[in-house]
Amino acid sequence: MIELRNVSITYGSAPRPAVSEVSLSIAPGERVGIVGESGSGKSTLTSAILRSLPKGARVGGEIVYDGRDLGSLSETEFRALRSVGIARIPQDPLASLNPVLRVGTQLRDVLRAHRRLSRAECTELVEQALGEVGIPEPHLKRKAFPHELSGGMRQRVLIAMSLINEPRLLIADEPTTALDVTVQAQIIDLMQRELDSREMSLLLITHDIGVVVELCTRIVVMRGGRVLEEGLTEEIMANPQHPYTRQLFAAAEMQPTATARKAGDS
Repeated sequence: MIELRNVSITYGSAPRPAVSEVSLSIAPGERVGIVGESGSGKSTLTSAILRSLPKGARVGGEIVYDGRDLGSLSETEFRALRSVGIARIPQDPLASLNPVLRVGTQLRDVLRAHRRLSRAECTELVEQALGEVGIPEPHLKRKAFPHELSGGMRQRVLIAMSLINEPRLLIADEPTTALDVTVQAQIIDLMQRELDSREMSLLLITHDIGVVVELCTRIVVMRGGRVLEEGLTEEIMANPQHPYTRQLFAAAEMQPTATARKAGDS
């Protein structure tokens, strides 16, 4: 579905690239997790896919989605691809939602950007989307402003927004970072259910290797802008090859063999 070919990203006159010669592919229905510490380049990589890098950033290599080089698309062509072909769940729900618009209005705008629907049809689909992600009384909650919802509810709104146009590839950038442990578990369960019920690929960006184990079939370990290790989740969990991968396990207080059994059983 999507393939990154020797992608390098450099900011301005920086002496070294933030991402260096990364190659990665994701097949239809596959769930891939990129894990690494802050500054490893994982979020920069997804920003390159979404063409949301700051001005001055230079991208080398190719990013090919469904046979098309994303770098060759016009802004109009790429805008048509957003939300329908590729959608993103950002990491900060409060900063990502417009504070002066009701959440239902924001979901409606995402729908109308890609589909010709009446106001009644939009309202029906918005309430359905909110209900599917576990928001109670969606006919009332769609009228709420973001600050009137809890952090967990806001994250559910973002998930509903990312799924409402039924994308083929979902990019989730640290989707549980801003949440407490209990809500994190709820959001992981929600994403697991939604992925299981849809024919959709996942690219998960996180520093939490436990979240990757829960959601992903393949792991990519990054550090310093480079891929250090890549493979099936159960294989890397059972026998991590790179010392940095083993450090991540140790930092998370995870036992590789036990984790591998969990990944294989899930």
